[in-house]
Amino acid sequence: MKFTHLAAVAALVASAAADWEIFSPSSDVWWVAKSINTLSWSCKDPVAVAHPTFTVLVANSDPKVLTSPIAIIGIQNNFDCSKTITADMLNAAPGTGYTIQFANTLNATDIFVSSSPFEIKPLGSAYPTATPGISTSSPSATGSGANAATTSSTTSDNSKGNGAMGMGVKAAGVVGAVAGVLGLVM
Repeated sequence: MKFTHLAAVAALVASAAADWEIFSPSSDVWWVAKSINTLSWSCKDPVAVAHPTFTVLVANSDPKVLTSPIAIIGIQNNFDCSKTITADMLNAAPGTGYTIQFANTLNATDIFVSSSPFEIKPLGSAYPTATPGISTSSPSATGSGANAATTSSTTSDNSKGNGAMGMGVKAAGVVGAVAGVLGLVM
């Protein structure tokens, strides 16, 4: 009887741990060397929430490329859900077999989650057309009533920054939404 309970608990823990996921990079979403890249993950998963901070490591299955994982972010807040990785943060050679690992901030060998293997393409390569976990929808808002002329719309340009929308575009969408709500209230 105790064995079946332990097996059930182990299965639940294993299934919960599988829910915390690194969306990008992945086998379908590569990074470009010496460029701006996007790291994104499932930050609202219960397992992820249980780890409010973590260290971000880059590893490679080939010891000729990397002999051990290297930290690119010492302490990352989980609630951010994504992070822009600049050329200054990671100077890795183009190649395959790379993985991102989220680890305990006090013990880098305690790995919470790993990405699927991905490729770092040479400088100047094209970015992927979309980044999983990053919204590419276009927020918009339209005012009404006294502020009927107040209209705001934003679009997303995925040709830069590995599919991540810039803060200016997000801020414009928020301002437009607030203007639309205020137009309805007034």
